[in-house]
Amino acid sequence: MHIVLLSGGSGNRLWPLSNETRSKQFLKILDGESGRRQSMVQRVWDQLGQMDLQQSTIVATGKSQVELLQNQLGYEVEIIVEPERRDTFPAIALSAGYLYSIKGISLNEVVVVLPVDPFVEDHFFEKIKELEALMLETGADLGLMGVSPDHPSSKFGYIVPQSASNLENGTEFFKVSHFVEKPKEEQALRLIEQTAFWNCGVFAFRLEYLIHYLMEQSLPIQYDELLHQYRRIEKTSFDYAVVEKAKNIVVMPYRGIWKDLGTWDALTEEIHTPLIGKGTLTDDSSNTHVINELDIPITVIGAPNLIVAASPDGILVSEKSASMRIKEVLQFGDQRPMYEERRWGRYRVLDYTKYPNGNEVLTKRICILEGKNLSYQYHLLRSEVWTVISGQGEMILDGNVRMIGKGDVVVITAEARHSLRAITDIEIIEVQTGSELIEEDIVRLAMNWDEIKISVLTS
Repeated sequence: MHIVLLSGGSGNRLWPLSNETRSKQFLKILDGESGRRQSMVQRVWDQLGQMDLQQSTIVATGKSQVELLQNQLGYEVEIIVEPERRDTFPAIALSAGYLYSIKGISLNEVVVVLPVDPFVEDHFFEKIKELEALMLETGADLGLMGVSPDHPSSKFGYIVPQSASNLENGTEFFKVSHFVEKPKEEQALRLIEQTAFWNCGVFAFRLEYLIHYLMEQSLPIQYDELLHQYRRIEKTSFDYAVVEKAKNIVVMPYRGIWKDLGTWDALTEEIHTPLIGKGTLTDDSSNTHVINELDIPITVIGAPNLIVAASPDGILVSEKSASMRIKEVLQFGDQRPMYEERRWGRYRVLDYTKYPNGNEVLTKRICILEGKNLSYQYHLLRSEVWTVISGQGEMILDGNVRMIGKGDVVVITAEARHSLRAITDIEIIEVQTGSELIEEDIVRLAMNWDEIKISVLTS
């Protein structure tokens, strides 16, 4: 059995901590072991490890999330990178092509696709393992995991079952009658009375089924060609493209904790510390959570049932049950992310100004972690000035190698080739000036530090 984790989304519902690059699954605010905080994706990855499923798992994601995934899960994780964001069907099709033509797995192998961020008990992944037997014994086109609802909800789709059966080991499953997409609460109550399940976005199929489907759609089945033709794959969900057309679908019930922590109201139910970051929260501010990523304190006095979240992207103050209205209130356009995690560390935007003459100035506080390095790069549209505020590093600038440390100032002109490796954690203030301060104005020449030094010595 092989597992595909789908990691996508822009995370606007948990603004201001989440943004276009840091989706909800990467927020390190859940309680982990030994008092350390962990993200949703780290929690799921640990659970897969406890079930010995990590080695058979790949993660499908977009370019913007690769470094975050590697930071949080390690560089050993196998990642499929989508050329562009095109919904769940193209992502799953690309993953199937990778398993078939690159990994060379048998067409009879079972593939299980699931979101990267469900909040579930370990028992959930024991049931994931049982999906393999479900598919091989029933010969169904698709196998789903259905969550037994504990309340009528209009936020989820429902799987309506018909006849019940059992596998050879006694595991219960049902034939699927039909689906109902996000019903109103009254209809949801009637569906629960019919023993309907929440659709938790878990799909199982034999690889052969999806490969044949791609061929029927005149789509390539080789991974490299799928990458090349990715833009012509219909931008649609796996539910609409595949599930609704399948004739023989079975569902296995999961009776346990399953939560979609996609709103502040739901997420704070699993955060047992009311204050994260600098601040003060009075005792009469019951059921209020403060999550503060800024260096300035937040004080809340006598204000119950609130979520107060602060990051470089903004500040949210909301009554908890109203926090899901964030998309109605804010217009999310091309706002620059003010905080990002990268493979080498992290940065925070301190200031950005665009002057009437078109010149731009952007100031960042950058932390490069010990042993990590920036790529060997240059810029065409901007110059930079670095001021080291702590730590030590080895700097390469236009072929010259030198040590830099606290108090040093480095001027990097446009087209100057440069890189930096942190000997200890090193923090710098970077001031960019130029006509267009965009991420695309980075020409990367090398990534690995040994390759960078060889490139410098031989140039």
